[in-house]
Amino acid sequence: MLITGGRVLVDSGTYLEDGAVLIEGESIAAVGPRAEIEERAGADVPLFEFEGTVLPGLIDAHVHLAFDGGPDPVSTLQDSTDEALFEDMRRRGEQLLHSGVTTVRDLGDRGGLALRLAAEINDRRTAGPRIVSAGTPATTVGGHCHFLGGEVSGETEIRDLVQRNLAAGAGVIKAMVTGGGLTKDGPKSHQSQFTAEELAALVEEAHRAGVPVAAHAHGADGIASAVEAGVDTIEHCTWMSSDGLDFRPDVVQQIITKGITVCPAVSPHWQMLPKFFGEERARAMFDLVRQMADAGVSLIAGTDAGVQRAGFDGLVQALSFYSHLGLPNATIIDMATSQAAAALGLGDITGKIAPGYRADLLLVDGDPLGDLSALSGVRAVFASGLRHEPNTTGQ
Repeated sequence: MLITGGRVLVDSGTYLEDGAVLIEGESIAAVGPRAEIEERAGADVPLFEFEGTVLPGLIDAHVHLAFDGGPDPVSTLQDSTDEALFEDMRRRGEQLLHSGVTTVRDLGDRGGLALRLAAEINDRRTAGPRIVSAGTPATTVGGHCHFLGGEVSGETEIRDLVQRNLAAGAGVIKAMVTGGGLTKDGPKSHQSQFTAEELAALVEEAHRAGVPVAAHAHGADGIASAVEAGVDTIEHCTWMSSDGLDFRPDVVQQIITKGITVCPAVSPHWQMLPKFFGEERARAMFDLVRQMADAGVSLIAGTDAGVQRAGFDGLVQALSFYSHLGLPNATIIDMATSQAAAALGLGDITGKIAPGYRADLLLVDGDPLGDLSALSGVRAVFASGLRHEPNTTGQ
């Protein structure tokens, strides 16, 4: 298929005006000026003419397909059978796809359902984004998200859980390094859960298989422990302590030096946070993300889709948070495309419009480099070369 566009985003902040993208099978075969690519394609190739913007498909680097985004996602999960839950997860995946998201990282699952859904999508039996799944996240006994089945105690059990996830096909290992608000009966968000030795064992086991580690870490102590252990991404990274916030510039420098990526997992409804935390604390929390960005920390986009008030069509709304911080639109788009792909270990596969990359494309009206909200004007989405349009089936 040949896709023509009024503009094609070929590099960070760089448009190719009046461009075209040639797709062969699941991959991008060529990108360039429209006349040149049309001549290469020939008259028999199906043409999708479009006058808006063609850019890489978006990546949501932090979702939970097993949760419903309602007021009590844990209770809803626990009341659902695996088969009913799987049907719901199918619908959530399709919702993500139709919002322009062609890749997600699922960071907490029950019973390997996200891995099962990933296989269906890869086989084109179900429409949805590519899923990089963590399987069952590691937590302590009674710890954060213990109800997902990943309770472990000691290095041996930790290594065993990592091996089970890897055997099931996990593309990332998730560690609940601190507590979290979703688990009402568990440790507080600022409290650490694992010893340094346990974290080191988890990271070593994952890295031996060439698989990255994502660390859920709200507390400053937990963040420091995760950095010391050598994790690959830190989720949330809110620098909480028992008496407020504890931002540590020395740890930030270690994050940069070690090449660790931070996914703040900003809610689509981030503007509501002052209501829950208070104006002053919310402003301070926002400023910590700005300080990390200013220091040079690599940030990627994620929404924590599935937790309270976080639906599966909210990535663009979440990206507006970074506009609020003053980041350029080109940088924000990179956070949801090329940088996210690199952090997920897919930097040579997706996240860019270039020959040899997977044909993951988003077609929107307007100019997202000029107005980020243009990302909401989805006209079509291509996932591995297969075209999808909102409220239609794949073609």
